[in-house]
Amino acid sequence: MSKPETIQASCHASCVVIGEAGVLIRGRAGSGKSTLAREMVLHTIQAGRFGCLVSDDRTCLRAEHGRLLGSPVEPLAGHLEIHGLGIVRQPYEESAVIRLVIDLSEDPPRLPEPEDGNIVLCGVMVPRIRMRAGASFASIALGRLSGVCDTVVTL
Repeated sequence: MSKPETIQASCHASCVVIGEAGVLIRGRAGSGKSTLAREMVLHTIQAGRFGCLVSDDRTCLRAEHGRLLGSPVEPLAGHLEIHGLGIVRQPYEESAVIRLVIDLSEDPPRLPEPEDGNIVLCGVMVPRIRMRAGASFASIALGRLSGVCDTVVTL
């Protein structure tokens, strides 16, 4: 019996794990990916829940068993950029099951179309939200994450 093919990709994104759910944060350089990741982890820890960095700036994505997994790209593992301070060491998890994708952009649609609510990465469909780059929306992202269930669709 042959092993199923694993689809892999690397993308310009940060990734955090909140509870048991991975969150992939994509956006151009300077859009606030690292800041949002740091704030989401901080809010989660302050609420007494588990939150941790997975990767910053570059994330390796792979589909396994119908799930999308995110992990750090070496040699960036355990490093986080903090604007004005530089790159600092951080505790990190080696991987997370991606349950939500956040796309940061300059001008997200005010009223997104229903089809914008999901995205297919490495053949796996996951929920997606679009947020304004540079704004602090950690509480909104965390609130949206609480509504994400364990259902994914493999194409």
